[in-house]
Amino acid sequence: MGWKLFLGAALAACAGPALAADEPYPSTYQSHPGPPTLIRNAIVLDGTGRRLDGADVLMRDGKIVAVGPGLDAAGATVVDARGRWVTPGLIDVHSHLGVYASPGVNATQDGNEATDPVTAGVWAEHSVWPQDPGFATALAGGVTTLQVLPGSANLIGGRGVTLRNVHTTTYQAMKFPDAPQGLKMACGENPKRVYGSHDRAPSTRMGNVAGYRQAFADAQDYLRQQEKYQRELAAYGKKKDKDKDAQPPLPPKRDLRLETLAAAIRGEVRVHIHCYRADEMATMLDLAHEFNFRIAAFHHGVEAYKIADRLAEEGVCGALWADWWGFKLEAYDGIWENLAFVDAPKNGCAIVHSDSEEGIQRLNQEAAKAMTRGQRAGLDIPPERAVRGITSNPAKALGIADRVGTLEPGELADVVVWNQDPFSVYALPDLIYIDGAVVLDRKAPPATPASDFLLGQPTGGAR
Repeated sequence: MGWKLFLGAALAACAGPALAADEPYPSTYQSHPGPPTLIRNAIVLDGTGRRLDGADVLMRDGKIVAVGPGLDAAGATVVDARGRWVTPGLIDVHSHLGVYASPGVNATQDGNEATDPVTAGVWAEHSVWPQDPGFATALAGGVTTLQVLPGSANLIGGRGVTLRNVHTTTYQAMKFPDAPQGLKMACGENPKRVYGSHDRAPSTRMGNVAGYRQAFADAQDYLRQQEKYQRELAAYGKKKDKDKDAQPPLPPKRDLRLETLAAAIRGEVRVHIHCYRADEMATMLDLAHEFNFRIAAFHHGVEAYKIADRLAEEGVCGALWADWWGFKLEAYDGIWENLAFVDAPKNGCAIVHSDSEEGIQRLNQEAAKAMTRGQRAGLDIPPERAVRGITSNPAKALGIADRVGTLEPGELADVVVWNQDPFSVYALPDLIYIDGAVVLDRKAPPATPASDFLLGQPTGGAR
């Protein structure tokens, strides 16, 4: 049981008011499934590593019911997908949509709380602006789920949030129900540049590591305080009926920064680390062992290919670009085959991410680059394997693989029907479903209104 849940229950038992709700900013997302739908006779890449030619996909009540040839279409709307391809909805594990929104003016730049090297208490969701037109353009590229993270100015930048890519008024209505939050950390040049340039720590890489270590050491002390309080509360519960003068213990003062780090140690928040160099990734793995937390993914990881075997052994994903490097010294030693080499080992987990309001519109093309470069290097990467980098592998890193990322029965019916091979530069989504409901039909008027900031543009900004 997390300490917040315990604390709330304990205070209620003591007839005192709870200090915080179990989930103070809960999701209000509402699924609106479409009618039963059968996508007929498509080339299906199901996200598990399978390719099914001439297969059907049956959706009902917002879920995938079955995938295979010759499914019964009774009572279902039939979509003829002959010659077209079907994949799960795409997932971007690293986005700043809503926190670095368009139009790109100071008023919409809310991704970096660059006031302290450790701002673990901030939550990216509290900066998300649902009117960001980038959500609509990402949807037009097939992205149905995305993690929005704080920026990388800080050693520990705060919590990320996983969103459903739906048109809403509030971010809570986009929030993926019960998805774990992420914790954004950053290695290397960014934090030492931001703070060192103002004569503050850290100003070196050794300062960076000392900053992480002190923050997690403080979090360990915080956990010990919670454990001590729980012991004292249990003792009070045993003696309060016998001793009318017994007083319940006072709970420790809440510290939002340490609360987040303690949640990471307990595995309740998934750790995502912006890190380019192989040596620094190895240092961060050692840090995780020292303080007993797990890293879900290294992001950007230009040199991840150098430690691909270790990443696979430790169950850490590499969330990477296909061909973006060399823009600063720590990002200098990149190779075209980086994603492919991270994918190659047994249990390798390669993810294609964007970190860009432009790149998120073409994750399929980025995955195609990675697939092609790997094939040229002699690696066997067919489309049914490559698609995992933009579907099931990011779902795994986000802790939601039991609900999205594949077209398996029982999964949410997030589906993209492509006009052709999605790894073609000419590929476009014809139909996109979220929870089995059409959210984009390229041959029909938009299912949702255009952002106010796209009105007047010839295409409506999302086609």
